[in-house]
Amino acid sequence: MSENQLPLPVSSSTETPHRRRPRYRGKNPRRFEEKYKEHNPDRYADTVAKVLAAGKTPAGTHRPIMVGEILEVLAPQPGEIAVDCTLGYGGHALEILPCLQPGGRLLGVDADPIELPKTEARLRALGFGPEVFTPYRSNFAGLPQVLIATGATGADVILADLGMSSMQIDDPARGFSVKLAGPLDMRMNPQRGQSVRALLEKIQPAALTELLFENADEPNAASLAAALAGRTFATTTALADAIRTAAPRLGKEASDLTVRRVFQALRIAVNDEFSALETWLRNLPACLNPGGRVAVLTFHSGEDRRVKKAFEAGQRAGAYAEIVPEIIRPTAAEQQANPRSAPAKLRWARRAAD
Repeated sequence: MSENQLPLPVSSSTETPHRRRPRYRGKNPRRFEEKYKEHNPDRYADTVAKVLAAGKTPAGTHRPIMVGEILEVLAPQPGEIAVDCTLGYGGHALEILPCLQPGGRLLGVDADPIELPKTEARLRALGFGPEVFTPYRSNFAGLPQVLIATGATGADVILADLGMSSMQIDDPARGFSVKLAGPLDMRMNPQRGQSVRALLEKIQPAALTELLFENADEPNAASLAAALAGRTFATTTALADAIRTAAPRLGKEASDLTVRRVFQALRIAVNDEFSALETWLRNLPACLNPGGRVAVLTFHSGEDRRVKKAFEAGQRAGAYAEIVPEIIRPTAAEQQANPRSAPAKLRWARRAAD
């Protein structure tokens, strides 16, 4: 299905066949697929608790960020329609759903065909049936089509968490990791578009220079592009090593930052993230009911800049009655408990009453 076509509800009715757990060397599992206890939190709660206490994210899961702050600004009420435009692991949805009852419902949108059925199964197992929760496989830019498909004229609550999900980052098979070897892919939906490997093989140095600068504010864009454009990298670690070799000698910490910026820029490119975000922001006011609230979590300057400008323009045009006066950041306690929350920025807006 093209993500620009009318989205359809998905179902996770197919049962996963039983498999023997992965074998591993040593006392503790190291590889993502070997961490069978972390992949089964219901059976191994003690192990998961230890991982969380250490400020880490259990394999195959995701820790929702700024849950309390999001619930406060969105204030979901019984009977309302909510949309989680980036459903992911479902952590935010799980907190929003009870607030909508009785009589409300939540639409969960996600483009990832691998994780979406898993999340639906988890929420169904917790008692959220089709009458209160409906998942849709679609890029969040397709929000208007999702609302049309449900017969809704608009939503009262909309959330978009623009960060990468830990399930995607930590699984080497998805090709996002800068630390673990995996195929150089980075597509949110592996069934669409070209991989990062294919992009680098075809791109010219001038185009890659622009891409690295625009998508990640990379100060060494030109020298890195000259070293990477037109080359073939089979794995994520091969690309990371090439970036470190091509980067100026800035020390390990600065070199690692360069690797992450390049990976970010390439991921944004193959998933067309900025274009999708701009489309979503442009359609957003029309998707909100009068008085409706929207909250957006961003994780880098390119995202936050676009959200800030769109909210400010919407307020000047009278579409938004109120927008966040200053960005909201995770508390020091949350950043300590979940270091991946550190770069998060929360912005919100409230639709004007017609």
